[in-house]
Amino acid sequence: MNKAAIRKVVLAYSGGLDTSIIIPWLKENYNNCEVIAVSGNVGQASELEGLEEKAIKTGASKCYIEDLTDEFVNDFILPTVKAGAMYEQYMLGTSFARPIIAKRIVEIAKAEGADAICHGCTGKGNDQVRFELAIKAFAPDMPIIAPWREWSIKSREEEIAYAEAHNVPLKITRETNYSKDKNLWHLSHEGLDLEDPGNEPTYEKPGFLEMGVSPLDAPDAPTYITLDFEQGVPVKLNGSAMTPKEIVLALNELGGQNGIGLLDIVENRLVGMKCRGVYETPGGAILYKALNVLETLCLDKYAAHKKQELAVTFGELVYNGQWFTPLREALSAFVDKLEERCTGTVRLKLYKGNIINAGVWSPYSLYDPEIATFDEDEVYNQADAAGFINLFGLPLKVQAKVNEKNAKNGK
Repeated sequence: MNKAAIRKVVLAYSGGLDTSIIIPWLKENYNNCEVIAVSGNVGQASELEGLEEKAIKTGASKCYIEDLTDEFVNDFILPTVKAGAMYEQYMLGTSFARPIIAKRIVEIAKAEGADAICHGCTGKGNDQVRFELAIKAFAPDMPIIAPWREWSIKSREEEIAYAEAHNVPLKITRETNYSKDKNLWHLSHEGLDLEDPGNEPTYEKPGFLEMGVSPLDAPDAPTYITLDFEQGVPVKLNGSAMTPKEIVLALNELGGQNGIGLLDIVENRLVGMKCRGVYETPGGAILYKALNVLETLCLDKYAAHKKQELAVTFGELVYNGQWFTPLREALSAFVDKLEERCTGTVRLKLYKGNIINAGVWSPYSLYDPEIATFDEDEVYNQADAAGFINLFGLPLKVQAKVNEKNAKNGK
């Protein structure tokens, strides 16, 4: 990269530790270039407060704060939930937030005539891949600056020291600098004591959990909810029509109050290493469970099994930053077709970290109680099973006869 040609840079800006120090670092190392900060609002809530003022004070010429929340839910979260896609139990909260942010950053970079796009992702993480693949999908020739792959800073301790030396205000200290990512879908925690998989997360410690409480601190009485779906999309909560975003936010409250959606895993990162993370996804956990319960009525066996199989591929694509690919789009089309009859109502019981099925109804239900009953019925001839078993077991029978013949002949 010809640094002398870089005069205007658009920075993916969160206001966190990494991107806070990148503004002065860019100006120091790229010819005092103009830095335009862009923050994609995907539901960070209080993290956005004072962001523009902070960016300007630390050297940015301007700061865009783009509300992407509805698009985030409708075009990224829902397709993933409908696909039943996870990555090693992780509900992809950071993974599908990166493509939508990167897409908007490219749009602004083009409009501003930027010479490069910069992000604050480390060289160890997954986000560098997610951001850069999305950028390549919309601006294949745009130069990308990744300071973590250039600068001499080696740790979060050194980042904090750099911030203090450059009068960059921070909301964290050396004692509380968990690496976190928050949006309207989830909150992740990494670093500090969590780097040792033998350490139990301090769920009961005040301030650790932000989206809910520990199951130990949840109410002693269960909370019942109903969710209505139309073609796999949530449309009502407890009988009230709401947008998908409103439903996610409301479920976060209900789930958080009942200790729902905590996940502590050591996951396999895209770059090859294992990393331990603790996730809070209260509303997401409820949505995944509710749609899965509805699908037990509405999907036939082979469709359900194939969907489960392809959900692994879908989850890997999202995790690996391959959202804007033909395969992901094709899988979404497959899922949309399957979900056409996934319409109905699910009742769930939330209790101390558990999501318990409490009833499900659908006009497209394939469950026929007259066929499934253990009592007398008029529609299922049990004698038919003998012929079915004979045909289904024919390969086994033929193989067994061959084995017997060969055994007698000493083979």
